[in-house]
Amino acid sequence: MSNTTFVGVDHGTVGIRFAGLEDGNRRAISVFELSRKTAAEMSGEKILRAIEAGLDIEELKLTAMTYSMGDDFSIIKNIKKVQNRGLKSEKGAGARIGGGTKVFDAIKDAGIPTILIPGIHAGSEKIDPRMKFFSHCASPEKVGVAYNIYKAGNENFIFSDISSNTVTMAVAKGRIIGAIDACVLAPGLYQGPIDLQLLRSIDEGELSANEAFSNAGILRKSWQKEKDEALFSDALSLFVAMEISAIRVLMRDYDAPNCEVFLTGTEGEKEGIKARINQLLDVKSRTLTRYSAAIGCAEIAKDVFYGEREILGIEVEKEII
Repeated sequence: MSNTTFVGVDHGTVGIRFAGLEDGNRRAISVFELSRKTAAEMSGEKILRAIEAGLDIEELKLTAMTYSMGDDFSIIKNIKKVQNRGLKSEKGAGARIGGGTKVFDAIKDAGIPTILIPGIHAGSEKIDPRMKFFSHCASPEKVGVAYNIYKAGNENFIFSDISSNTVTMAVAKGRIIGAIDACVLAPGLYQGPIDLQLLRSIDEGELSANEAFSNAGILRKSWQKEKDEALFSDALSLFVAMEISAIRVLMRDYDAPNCEVFLTGTEGEKEGIKARINQLLDVKSRTLTRYSAAIGCAEIAKDVFYGEREILGIEVEKEII
C-alpha cells in the first residue's frame, strides 16, 4: 500500500483527474480519472470511496483542488473561505454536467483539508498587465500544469493544453505572465472561438453564446461537408502553433522568446500533432502526460503544506491550513 499524503484534483472538461503524491518522494505518484458524467451519478460517499481506492490513500495531509473557471478569487485559499465555489457566475463556462460540483461538495463536506487554486484572469495580480485585457485567461488546472513543469526545473516556458479546448500559458522567471483562453484563438476538439457566423446565429436566437462556444471546436463546428480526419488534425496543429507563436511574442518582452515548449492534453499527447507543431514552429516540444495538471496540483498541496507562500506568482493565503 502506498502512503499518499497529498492529492491534486483537475476539474477537466470531460473528466476529473486525481493524483496522489507521497511525502518525501516526488515521483511516487498514483493517478486515476472519473468521467464528469459518472461522478454526477454518484453520491458524495461513493465519490470519496472511489478517490481512496483510486489513489490507495493511507494518510491525507492536504488536497489542492481546481474547479471550473476559478474567476472570483485570485489567491490560493482554504476551500472553506471561498464563496460560490470560487465562481463569479456559473453561466458561460462551458457544458454543465454536475460531476465536478459533486466532487467539490463531497470533499468540502467531508472536512478534508483542502485548498482551492484560482484561475488566471483580469484580477490576477502578477500577470502581465496587458493580458488583463482579457477577462479570463486560463482555468485553475492550468496552474497545476505549469507547476508540474516548474517543479521539473523549468523557469521559462510555454505550454499548450490541447484537448476538448486549447489553452496556452506563458511562465517567465517562475511566474505566470499570461495565457490565451479557449474562446480567444485556437479551437480544441469541441470548444472554440466564436466567429462571425456564430455571432449571427446568437443574435438571431438560434443558440446561446455558451452553446456556440461549446460547439465551435474542430470536430463539432460545421466547416467541412465531409469528415476529413487528416484535415482536422492538420488544422488543429496549425491553430495551436499560431497560438504558441503569439505567446512567444509575449515571452520576447521577458527575454525568453526561445524558451521550452510543452504539449499536454489528449491531443497534445499524440505524436502526429506534436510533429506537425514542431515543424510549423521549428521547435522540439516536450510532451506531458494528461495527468500533469493533477500531479502539479498535488505538488502545490505539498509545498503549501510545508510553508510555500507563493506559487508561480500567485499568493498563498495567510494561515491557510
